[in-house]
Amino acid sequence: MHRTLFATSSLIAASSLFALFAFASVAFGDDYSIVVSKKTLADPQWNKVVETLKQRHQGTVVSYDSLAEALPALQEQFPRHTCFVATREEASRKFVADVHRLTRKYDDDPYTDTLWGILTGYDAANALEIASTKKPLVVQRVASGTEVALDRCKEGIWYCELEKHRMVRKKVGETQAQEKGPADTTKALADTLADYKADLFVTSGHATERNWQIGFSYRNGYFTSKSGQLYGVDTEKKKFKINSTNPKVYMAVGNCLMGHVDGPDAMALAFMKSARVNQMVGYTVLTWYGYGGWGCLDYFVEQPGRYTFAEAFHANHHALVHRLETEYPKLARVNVLPGKTTGYNEGGGLLHDRDVVAFYGDPAWNSSMADGALNWEQKLTQKGDTYTLEIVPLRGPDTFHPVNKNGAQRGWRPIVHFLPHRIKDIKVTAGAELSPVITDDFILLPNPREHRDGAKYRVEFTAKSR
Repeated sequence: MHRTLFATSSLIAASSLFALFAFASVAFGDDYSIVVSKKTLADPQWNKVVETLKQRHQGTVVSYDSLAEALPALQEQFPRHTCFVATREEASRKFVADVHRLTRKYDDDPYTDTLWGILTGYDAANALEIASTKKPLVVQRVASGTEVALDRCKEGIWYCELEKHRMVRKKVGETQAQEKGPADTTKALADTLADYKADLFVTSGHATERNWQIGFSYRNGYFTSKSGQLYGVDTEKKKFKINSTNPKVYMAVGNCLMGHVDGPDAMALAFMKSARVNQMVGYTVLTWYGYGGWGCLDYFVEQPGRYTFAEAFHANHHALVHRLETEYPKLARVNVLPGKTTGYNEGGGLLHDRDVVAFYGDPAWNSSMADGALNWEQKLTQKGDTYTLEIVPLRGPDTFHPVNKNGAQRGWRPIVHFLPHRIKDIKVTAGAELSPVITDDFILLPNPREHRDGAKYRVEFTAKSR
């Protein structure tokens, strides 16, 4: 499933370069925590959602009156996945920020310590449908309202938000080609969900909790929502329902507020209910910097098959935290109210984005891109207590360059390698010049940027199993 390569099934993850190694001694593989308020757990319909997750993942339930009360149990369990089950009333902007901050506290390093997701829905029945989905998703068809790297996809179509009539299509086994699209793409985009049955949907452009403006620099229609139903409204004011039945993932990479659940009419809930979105990434606030959203494309679409959707989201977040920690360490210690930036500069932008991008859905549901072209191979091997991560360039001098530059803060992301178990007592024995960050569950290498013939990218370290 993943293109991240392991030489042995006993591989386990690393502890931190920050020398913070006092972690809970819980090896992880399939371990899974379900965090839910006592009020929601007591509701019979929502209890079914929790029980479904518990049975599917052999999960442990952690209930709370106040979310912070869950931390001691989570620190003890130290789960690979943490699913926060929440009603639409609970899944607020503040809740998303609180989850971000809570999941960075399982241990003492500054990074998120678990693959988390917030499982919500228009109602309990909608949430149960998401929780009950067992079949993994391999993304074959991609549809987008903005430019995406279709050369990394099996097939797909995107409609330009900047230039009227511009669209690009890629058919299976063929190269992508530009075509002339309709002036109003409202119905065409709706059809990619309903008829084309896209597995991944991507959007950008102006939006609120109630609508998505399809054209960014020209007049076009829009999507809107009401009571869990998604609608299209074209430039002739014709309104039509949008319904889709195939489970899919949705990346609202550049939209303001698309991930903010502020009531029953929220766009996010309509995508979950009537468009059958099982996992979603979206901003809960106005977006202007873009690192937390657009960068998910760098890991998910542009490294096809390497990461699950949840891993891609968290890889991008690790990249954001790493940049804050290395370039703006004072800001990295600041918590602001969601959406209240400390300045419209790079450091302020990273801080603005850090806790405001939501990941909705079951984080253990396996959704990934179909295997496709990669810029490099990354391979981790183990011999005794010695681990070696090797990066093999595949595209010559362009290996580490951006794949696609559409959007904000694109490209130059660090290399992130997730590990299936935890380790401790790490000592780097080779490759320190690459400035690796080795945590208890992943390894991060800053992007080398320029590759020259003969250059080697190899990190060796020793570690003990937890």
